[in-house]
Order: sequence, then structure tokens, then C-alpha cells
Amino acid sequence: GPPPGSAEINFGKILSNEFKSYRDELIISSKAGYYMWEGPYGHGGSRKYLTASLDQSLKRLNLEYVDIFYHHCMDKNVPLEESMFALRDIVKSGKALYVGLSNYDGKTMKQATQILQEEKVPFIINQNRYNILDRAIEENGLYDACEKLGKGLIVFSPLAQGLLTDRYLNGVPQDSRIAKDGFFLKQEHLTPKLMQQLEQLNQIAIKRGQTLAQMSLAWLYNKKAVTSVLIGASKVSQLLDNINMVKNTKFTQEELAKIDSIVLE
Repeated sequence: GPPPGSAEINFGKILSNEFKSYRDELIISSKAGYYMWEGPYGHGGSRKYLTASLDQSLKRLNLEYVDIFYHHCMDKNVPLEESMFALRDIVKSGKALYVGLSNYDGKTMKQATQILQEEKVPFIINQNRYNILDRAIEENGLYDACEKLGKGLIVFSPLAQGLLTDRYLNGVPQDSRIAKDGFFLKQEHLTPKLMQQLEQLNQIAIKRGQTLAQMSLAWLYNKKAVTSVLIGASKVSQLLDNINMVKNTKFTQEELAKIDSIVLE
């Protein structure tokens, strides 16, 4: 894959040119937690790493601050207080306006919320993987905690790396993620059971007058705790197809129960 920070460098160039005059109208976020550089303190949740990582991001982006800064993963080797105090000081320094957490479970997010509230830090949102096929945040309590504590939830992989589209219903296309990349999504993931589930889900979508992708996004639209969705469309046609999900966002209890029975059996 591309080297860490390359996306920020590219976005920074765009900001410096086409969108420079629109900075005050844009919500820009960055995150830190996973591998960023060789040697000590290149990942995790230490104060040194989080502070240095954001400083590097701001240089790449050519910005004085980001609107939201996420701690991107839990780090069991660092006290939670250290990570949260680092986020506190980042906000106090003016380098971020709000903070978020990413890939946390429900229990740890609750603990983090208490610390951040006591420190008067504006913690507003969680970023986690969530889709019809992946219910991990339901199982680990994160979804319920977001709803109870009033914290937003912005979800990534809403279409499960393309599985929840019509791309794999008839095999693996040559231009698909599996064929071209195979890093996050591999051929062996397409088990007979999964293929059967996708076909059954697609039949529900057809009855609703939707594509599988549209139904999958509409399903997320109805989740109370979900405040936004990160859609990784690679083509304009995919984006237009996704947008058309707004034509049918309602589900009957029978449809929801059928979806759950297919996926959670």
C-alpha cells in the first residue's frame, strides 16, 4: 500500500490550491494509532506518539489545526489516562477542536468518556467498522454505548469492501478489489456460505426495488447511533448508485428480521 501520510500530502496540496479559501467551511479530521514510522513511538497511544503524529499531519496538510483528531486504536500497553490526557492537551494547544476515538470497544469507550468529561474535552464521535455483515460493535457494546452516551458514530466499510454490492454475486471480476489488491479482501473470504448470504440479501434488495449496495446503506441510515458513513466509492457511477438509496430508506420489521436471520444464523 501507499506509505503512511501520503494521503495527507496529496490532500494538503489540494487544500493549498483549490480549497484554501474554503478552510473555514470544511471539517477536516486526522487520526493516529497504527504504524506511522520506524523505530520507537511509531504507533500506539503514548503521549509522545499522538503529539508527534498530529504535528507531522499538520505539516503534511499545511494546516494550523484539524477539526477532529482521532485516537485510532486502543493500546493496552499505555494507560488509558495517558492517551486521553494527550488528547486533552492537543485540544488545549489549539491543534484540534474536537477529539474522537476509533476502533474502541464499548467498555473502553465508556472509561474514556468519563476521563474526557472530567477533563472537559469535547469528545464527539467514534469511528468504527460496521455493516450488515459485520456486527462487531453490537457484540462488544460500542454501538449501545454510543447511543446511551450520545456520542456520534461514523462508520467505515459500510459495503464490506464491496461484498455488499452486486460485484461478487457472479464470481470475481478482474477489476475488483480481490483481483487487483487482495490485501483486506481475499479470494478465500468468498466462502460458499457467504455467497449464499449475499444472494439472499440481494433478493430482499430486489423486492425493495434497490441494489444490494443501496439497501445496505439504507440499513445503516436507520441506525439511530450512526451519524455519518464513509463511502469508499472508486467510480462516479458507484457514488450515484449509492446516493439513490434515499429513494427507499424504510424497512418493515419483517425485512429487518429476515436480514438478521440470514447474517446471524
